[in-house]
Amino acid sequence: MRATVIHAARDIRVEDRDDPTIIEPGDVVVRVVAACVCGSDLWPYRGVRPVEPHAIGHEFVGTVTEVGDAVTTIAPGDFVIAPFTTNDGTCQACRHGITSSCEHGSVFGGKQDPYGHPMGGAQAEIVRVPDAEATLVVVPGPVDDALVPSLLTLSDVFSTGHHAAVSAGVGPGKTVVVVGDGAVGLCAVLAAARLGADRIIAMSRHEDRQRIAREFGATDIVATRGDEGIDEVRALLGGELADCALEAVGTKESMDQALRVVRPGGAVGYVGVPAGGPELPMSFLFGKNITVAGGVAPVRAYLPELLPDVLSRAVDPGRVFDLELPLEEAAEAYAAMDERRAVKVLLRP
Repeated sequence: MRATVIHAARDIRVEDRDDPTIIEPGDVVVRVVAACVCGSDLWPYRGVRPVEPHAIGHEFVGTVTEVGDAVTTIAPGDFVIAPFTTNDGTCQACRHGITSSCEHGSVFGGKQDPYGHPMGGAQAEIVRVPDAEATLVVVPGPVDDALVPSLLTLSDVFSTGHHAAVSAGVGPGKTVVVVGDGAVGLCAVLAAARLGADRIIAMSRHEDRQRIAREFGATDIVATRGDEGIDEVRALLGGELADCALEAVGTKESMDQALRVVRPGGAVGYVGVPAGGPELPMSFLFGKNITVAGGVAPVRAYLPELLPDVLSRAVDPGRVFDLELPLEEAAEAYAAMDERRAVKVLLRP
């Protein structure tokens, strides 16, 4: 099969690799229908994190081709959504709905699964999924190909945007500021609108992303940052700050911005993968009674709630994909996102 491998910073190659096969009884093998590049994939691509050559990618949807002997609820031919983390469904974290922190979980494109076997990346033609019954969600068929982009967002970015909104307590009547206009930030706008927020301010400097933010439900756009951005938020909200801020970048600057646009007693939901040293100023939080919650999105726990709205077309998070390329052009996909020529790139094997 063909699979995407990162060898070093800005060195993405599509290579031949052995086809994955069933190893453990709970495994499933999936032929990928669509995968994509995540904003977090850009950290190693840019050299922000050390890189050792490995298969990369953690978001995909596809069709089951083979199941292990212990698998009874998934069958060959099923169309499935794969959360970017696997989980066993039985540990304390899973029982409390935090499937992304499963004691026996793993990440596609990581070093190994809970049983010590190598984990393949999702930017590939075929992927083996451990603990498949607890991890995968079967989509009722037949699946309209037009829905594939939106179904793919459920594997990570839309579910992650939803996690930011839930963590910040977004709901009817709330005012919300979204910091970050990548795919996750845009999906956070959509999630806030879906949850009934009264006012949604998207902080974005890019016209193409501003346009998507408005389509997703943003009522206002703020293109400035720092003190000027805070002043603009106050002006839009009649001199007040927001009830909630959703942080979707993962840098020191983005977290600082999110903390300073919320009112005393407000809340920040953070889902940006930490890079660049984000820290929490405890004295500031203490003095303002600001709640900070979030982390790695427990995608599997959210799918039963979010999937029906995608299938009914009540929401269309697939709009974040503004470029589609064949898998063989994965290197161009990374370059396009790195250079901000694309918000998010969908890859078709």
